[in-house]
Amino acid sequence: MDLAVLMSQMTHPCLVIAMGVSGSGKTTMAEKLAERYAFLYVEADDFHSDDAKQKMQAGIPLTDEDRLPWIARLCDHLTQQALQQQSCVLSYSGLRAAHRQSFRELPFATHFLFLNGSQELILQRMNAREDHYMPASLLQSQFDGLQSPDAEEDVTEISIDASPDAIFAHCEQVLQQWLVNKK
Repeated sequence: MDLAVLMSQMTHPCLVIAMGVSGSGKTTMAEKLAERYAFLYVEADDFHSDDAKQKMQAGIPLTDEDRLPWIARLCDHLTQQALQQQSCVLSYSGLRAAHRQSFRELPFATHFLFLNGSQELILQRMNAREDHYMPASLLQSQFDGLQSPDAEEDVTEISIDASPDAIFAHCEQVLQQWLVNKK
């Protein structure tokens, strides 16, 4: 069955979260998924305070205390979308388990796509991109801060050791299986 048809049959709007460390391709995948299924695309980085962005630009990792108001702003925005029955795709690092739990408590049917790859591959990607406030020097802190989602049933790991088209196809397969299982 077509993924768009399955999503339209859900009783709650869907929230698909493309997560991973900076440089993992989560924005690219989230944008493609949102476009493909006519979901609202939400970029979590847009909800960081100016202070948090300046801190990261200066190469200073965010603390959990820095992240809490950011998570609250994201949850408030997403709740408003859910109340309007708007399905969303969120591009979001998802480093902390407690923060991932905050999204599970929203009025959505939620699934996480954990875009994961080697630190070497991601560093190459970060060094190749332009005009991003997150410096490659913070990549190690992201890997250090990542709490593994291995035991979380609604998180599917997606290897990024493939072409963007192959990664996208894998994301679609995962979402289709998730929705079939939700019916």
